Amino acid sequence: MLKVLNPHDRNQPFPPVESALEDPNGLLAIGGCLSVRRLVNAYRHGIFPWYSVGEPILWWSPNPRLVLEPEGFNLSRTLRRSLRREEFQFSCDRAFEGVLHACSEPRAYAQGTWLTPEMKRAYVEMHRQGYAHSVEAWQGDELVGGLYGVAIGQMFFGESMFHRVDNASKAALAFACAAMAHWGYRLIDCQVHTPHLMSLGAREIARAEFVTLLGRHRDAKVDPSAWKDCRVAWL
Repeated sequence: MLKVLNPHDRNQPFPPVESALEDPNGLLAIGGCLSVRRLVNAYRHGIFPWYSVGEPILWWSPNPRLVLEPEGFNLSRTLRRSLRREEFQFSCDRAFEGVLHACSEPRAYAQGTWLTPEMKRAYVEMHRQGYAHSVEAWQGDELVGGLYGVAIGQMFFGESMFHRVDNASKAALAFACAAMAHWGYRLIDCQVHTPHLMSLGAREIARAEFVTLLGRHRDAKVDPSAWKDCRVAWL
Protein backbone atom coordinates (compact mmCIF):
# COMPACT_ATOMS: atom_id res chain seq x y z
CA MET A 1 0.00 0.00 0.00
CA LEU A 2 1.28 3.46 -0.89
CA LYS A 3 2.25 5.72 1.99
CA VAL A 4 0.11 8.86 2.24
CA LEU A 5 2.23 11.84 3.28
CA ASN A 6 1.07 14.54 5.68
CA PRO A 7 0.85 17.87 3.81
CA HIS A 8 1.57 19.76 7.03
CA ASP A 9 4.74 17.88 8.03
CA ARG A 10 7.65 18.98 5.85
CA ASN A 11 10.06 16.79 7.84
CA GLN A 12 8.13 13.55 7.48
CA PRO A 13 10.46 10.86 6.09
CA PHE A 14 9.74 9.08 2.86
CA PRO A 15 9.37 5.31 2.84
CA PRO A 16 12.42 3.33 1.64
CA VAL A 17 12.78 3.52 -2.13
CA GLU A 18 12.91 -0.29 -2.22
CA SER A 19 9.23 -0.29 -1.29
CA ALA A 20 8.23 1.52 -4.51
CA LEU A 21 5.72 -0.25 -6.74
CA GLU A 22 6.81 -2.24 -9.76
CA ASP A 23 3.65 -1.23 -11.63
CA PRO A 24 3.54 1.65 -12.18
CA ASN A 25 7.31 1.51 -12.01
CA GLY A 26 8.67 3.49 -9.08
CA LEU A 27 5.53 4.97 -7.53
CA LEU A 28 6.50 5.36 -3.87
CA ALA A 29 4.15 7.75 -2.04
CA ILE A 30 1.23 10.10 -2.47
CA GLY A 31 0.35 13.50 -1.05
CA GLY A 32 2.47 15.73 1.11
CA CYS A 33 3.59 19.15 -0.04
CA LEU A 34 6.11 20.79 -2.33
CA SER A 35 8.01 22.79 0.26
CA VAL A 36 11.72 23.29 -0.38
CA ARG A 37 12.55 21.17 2.65
CA ARG A 38 10.49 18.24 1.44
CA LEU A 39 11.79 18.51 -2.12
CA VAL A 40 15.42 18.62 -1.01
CA ASN A 41 14.79 15.59 1.21
CA ALA A 42 13.20 13.80 -1.74
CA TYR A 43 16.08 14.45 -4.14
CA ARG A 44 18.65 13.50 -1.51
CA HIS A 45 17.02 10.06 -1.35
CA GLY A 46 16.52 9.52 -5.08
CA ILE A 47 12.84 10.54 -5.17
CA PHE A 48 11.11 13.10 -7.36
CA PRO A 49 7.54 14.43 -7.81
CA TRP A 50 5.66 13.80 -11.04
CA TYR A 51 1.93 14.21 -11.53
CA SER A 52 -0.63 16.00 -13.67
CA VAL A 53 -3.26 18.66 -13.04
CA GLY A 54 -6.14 17.19 -11.04
CA GLU A 55 -4.00 14.47 -9.45
CA PRO A 56 -2.52 14.44 -5.94
CA ILE A 57 1.24 14.84 -5.63
CA LEU A 58 2.88 11.56 -6.65
CA TRP A 59 6.44 10.65 -5.61
CA TRP A 60 8.61 8.30 -7.68
CA SER A 61 11.83 6.32 -7.52
CA PRO A 62 11.93 4.09 -10.62
CA ASN A 63 14.06 1.03 -11.22
CA PRO A 64 16.20 1.12 -13.31
CA ARG A 65 17.35 4.73 -13.27
CA LEU A 66 18.64 6.71 -16.27
CA VAL A 67 21.86 8.61 -15.58
CA LEU A 68 24.44 10.56 -17.53
CA GLU A 69 28.04 11.21 -16.49
CA PRO A 70 28.94 14.79 -17.48
CA GLU A 71 32.06 13.55 -19.28
CA GLY A 72 30.01 10.94 -21.11
CA PHE A 73 27.90 13.21 -23.30
CA ASN A 74 27.82 11.89 -26.88
CA LEU A 75 28.75 14.92 -28.96
CA SER A 76 27.87 14.12 -32.58
CA ARG A 77 29.80 15.59 -35.48
CA THR A 78 26.79 17.61 -36.55
CA LEU A 79 26.35 19.14 -33.11
CA ARG A 80 30.08 19.75 -32.75
CA ARG A 81 30.08 21.68 -36.04
CA SER A 82 27.08 23.69 -34.88
CA LEU A 83 28.83 24.58 -31.65
CA ARG A 84 32.06 25.52 -33.38
CA ARG A 85 30.11 27.85 -35.68
CA GLU A 86 28.76 29.44 -32.48
CA GLU A 87 25.16 29.12 -33.61
CA PHE A 88 24.13 29.38 -29.95
CA GLN A 89 25.21 31.44 -26.98
CA PHE A 90 24.86 29.99 -23.49
CA SER A 91 24.13 31.22 -20.00
CA CYS A 92 23.27 29.84 -16.57
CA ASP A 93 20.46 31.10 -14.34
CA ARG A 94 19.88 34.10 -16.61
CA ALA A 95 16.27 33.16 -17.43
CA PHE A 96 15.21 30.44 -14.98
CA GLU A 97 11.52 31.31 -15.08
CA GLY A 98 11.61 31.61 -18.86
CA VAL A 99 13.05 28.11 -19.13
CA LEU A 100 10.51 26.80 -16.63
CA HIS A 101 7.64 28.34 -18.60
CA ALA A 102 8.94 26.94 -21.89
CA CYS A 103 9.30 23.46 -20.38
CA SER A 104 5.69 23.63 -19.18
CA GLU A 105 4.28 24.31 -22.64
CA PRO A 106 2.33 21.39 -24.16
CA ARG A 107 4.35 19.14 -26.47
CA ALA A 108 3.12 17.91 -29.84
CA TYR A 109 3.52 14.28 -28.71
CA ALA A 110 1.70 14.61 -25.36
CA GLN A 111 -1.48 16.01 -23.91
CA GLY A 112 -1.27 18.54 -21.10
CA THR A 113 1.80 19.14 -18.94
CA TRP A 114 3.18 17.69 -15.74
CA LEU A 115 4.52 21.11 -14.72
CA THR A 116 1.45 22.28 -12.83
CA PRO A 117 1.25 25.84 -11.46
CA GLU A 118 2.01 24.41 -8.01
CA MET A 119 5.13 22.69 -9.35
CA LYS A 120 6.30 25.83 -11.11
CA ARG A 121 5.95 27.88 -7.92
CA ALA A 122 7.89 25.23 -6.01
CA TYR A 123 10.83 25.22 -8.44
CA VAL A 124 10.95 29.01 -8.56
CA GLU A 125 11.33 28.95 -4.77
CA MET A 126 13.98 26.22 -5.10
CA HIS A 127 15.82 28.53 -7.48
CA ARG A 128 15.55 31.47 -5.10
CA GLN A 129 17.09 29.36 -2.36
CA GLY A 130 19.97 28.23 -4.58
CA TYR A 131 18.96 24.63 -5.32
CA ALA A 132 17.39 24.82 -8.78
CA HIS A 133 19.32 26.07 -11.80
CA SER A 134 18.85 26.58 -15.51
CA VAL A 135 21.04 26.51 -18.58
CA GLU A 136 19.90 28.62 -21.51
CA ALA A 137 20.67 28.55 -25.24
CA TRP A 138 20.22 31.84 -27.10
CA GLN A 139 20.28 33.17 -30.61
CA GLY A 140 20.79 36.85 -30.12
CA ASP A 141 18.20 37.97 -27.58
CA GLU A 142 15.88 35.03 -28.25
CA LEU A 143 15.71 32.13 -25.80
CA VAL A 144 15.66 29.10 -28.12
CA GLY A 145 16.42 26.18 -25.79
CA GLY A 146 17.40 25.17 -22.32
CA LEU A 147 17.03 22.90 -19.35
CA TYR A 148 16.58 23.10 -15.61
CA GLY A 149 17.13 20.87 -12.61
CA VAL A 150 18.21 20.63 -9.00
CA ALA A 151 21.82 20.62 -7.80
CA ILE A 152 22.73 18.92 -4.53
CA GLY A 153 26.36 18.16 -3.75
CA GLN A 154 28.00 16.70 -6.85
CA MET A 155 24.64 15.54 -8.23
CA PHE A 156 22.46 17.33 -10.75
CA PHE A 157 18.87 16.11 -11.02
CA GLY A 158 17.67 17.03 -14.49
CA GLU A 159 13.98 17.85 -14.66
CA SER A 160 13.08 19.05 -18.14
CA MET A 161 14.41 20.60 -21.33
CA PHE A 162 12.95 22.36 -24.36
CA HIS A 163 13.88 23.70 -27.78
CA ARG A 164 12.39 26.18 -30.19
CA VAL A 165 14.93 25.66 -32.98
CA ASP A 166 16.70 22.48 -34.07
CA ASN A 167 19.54 21.26 -31.83
CA ALA A 168 19.00 23.97 -29.19
CA SER A 169 18.19 21.60 -26.32
CA LYS A 170 21.02 19.23 -27.32
CA ALA A 171 23.42 22.17 -27.42
CA ALA A 172 22.26 23.36 -24.00
CA LEU A 173 22.78 19.88 -22.56
CA ALA A 174 26.21 19.61 -24.17
CA PHE A 175 27.19 22.93 -22.61
CA ALA A 176 25.71 21.91 -19.25
CA CYS A 177 27.66 18.63 -19.25
CA ALA A 178 30.92 20.37 -20.12
CA ALA A 179 30.35 23.01 -17.45
CA MET A 180 29.38 20.48 -14.79
CA ALA A 181 32.39 18.30 -15.56
CA HIS A 182 34.57 21.40 -15.14
CA TRP A 183 32.89 22.29 -11.83
CA GLY A 184 33.17 18.79 -10.34
CA TYR A 185 29.69 17.32 -10.75
CA ARG A 186 29.80 13.54 -10.94
CA LEU A 187 26.37 12.43 -12.10
CA ILE A 188 23.26 13.79 -13.82
CA ASP A 189 20.00 12.05 -12.94
CA CYS A 190 17.82 11.72 -16.05
CA GLN A 191 15.14 9.75 -14.17
CA VAL A 192 13.58 7.41 -16.76
CA HIS A 193 14.51 5.89 -20.11
CA THR A 194 14.08 7.93 -23.26
CA PRO A 195 15.66 7.01 -26.62
CA HIS A 196 16.67 10.66 -27.08
CA LEU A 197 18.76 10.79 -23.90
CA MET A 198 20.18 7.32 -24.51
CA SER A 199 21.43 8.57 -27.89
CA LEU A 200 23.21 11.42 -26.09
CA GLY A 201 25.15 9.11 -23.77
CA ALA A 202 22.79 8.35 -20.90
CA ARG A 203 22.62 4.80 -19.55
CA GLU A 204 20.38 2.82 -17.24
CA ILE A 205 21.59 1.52 -13.88
CA ALA A 206 19.85 -0.39 -11.13
CA ARG A 207 18.13 1.75 -8.52
CA ALA A 208 20.33 0.22 -5.81
CA GLU A 209 23.45 1.38 -7.66
CA PHE A 210 21.94 4.83 -8.14
CA VAL A 211 21.21 5.10 -4.40
CA THR A 212 24.81 4.07 -3.63
CA LEU A 213 26.19 6.75 -5.97
CA LEU A 214 23.77 9.27 -4.54
CA GLY A 215 24.97 8.56 -1.03
CA ARG A 216 28.56 9.03 -2.19
CA HIS A 217 28.07 12.35 -3.99
CA ARG A 218 25.16 14.24 -2.40
CA ASP A 219 27.23 15.67 0.48
CA ALA A 220 30.31 16.56 -1.57
CA LYS A 221 31.05 20.22 -2.14
CA VAL A 222 30.74 22.16 -5.39
CA ASP A 223 31.38 25.89 -5.51
CA PRO A 224 27.86 27.39 -5.83
CA SER A 225 29.28 30.54 -7.42
CA ALA A 226 30.03 28.54 -10.57
CA TRP A 227 26.42 28.96 -11.65
CA LYS A 228 26.85 32.74 -11.57
CA ASP A 229 29.79 32.68 -14.00
CA CYS A 230 29.44 29.67 -16.28
CA ARG A 231 32.03 30.65 -18.87
CA VAL A 232 34.22 27.59 -19.34
CA ALA A 233 36.55 26.25 -22.02
CA TRP A 234 34.37 23.38 -23.08
CA LEU A 235 35.14 22.46 -26.72
